[in-house]
Amino acid sequence: MPPKTVQFRLGLGACVAALFLGFVAIPMWVSSPSNVSNIVLSPTFWPYVLTVLTGLMGIGLLLAARQAGTTVAVEHTHPTDGAAWYRLLSLGVIMIITMFALPRLGMVWTTMVVFGITAFLFRTRHPKTALVCAVMIPFLLYLFFAHVAGVAIPQGNFVRLP
Repeated sequence: MPPKTVQFRLGLGACVAALFLGFVAIPMWVSSPSNVSNIVLSPTFWPYVLTVLTGLMGIGLLLAARQAGTTVAVEHTHPTDGAAWYRLLSLGVIMIITMFALPRLGMVWTTMVVFGITAFLFRTRHPKTALVCAVMIPFLLYLFFAHVAGVAIPQGNFVRLP
C-alpha cells in the first residue's frame, strides 16, 4: 500500500475519531461538575485538548497525503532471525516485572526504569534523549499531578518523593 494511501486513511480515521469524541463521546459520557474552579482540573478539559490535537494531526495527515507524490514505496523486508519474537517476549517480561515492581518502587521510579529499558530494547537512535525523557517525563508528570492537581501518586516502599 503506498504511503499516500496510508496517510489518507490514517488522517481520515483521526478526523472521524476527533469528531466522534468532540460531539458524541465526551459530551455524553464525561460528566463535569459546574463548580470546578480551575479549568485544568475539569474532567472534560484534557479530553477536549486531546480531541483537538487528534483532529489537527488528522488534518495534517490529510494535507500530507494530498501533497505526497505518486512514488512507489520500496518494500522493506524484515529479518526472520527471531529478533522480533525476542523483543516481543522481552516486552512481556518487562510488563510482568512492572506489575511486581509498582507496589514496591512506586509509579514514578518504576516508570522511569521501564521507559529506559524499553527504549534501549527497541534500539532507539537517540539513547541520550531517551534517557533524559525516561527520567524527566515521569518526574514532571508526578510534579503536576501530585502538587498542582492534588492527585495522590502511588509511592514505593524505599524512596518517597516530596
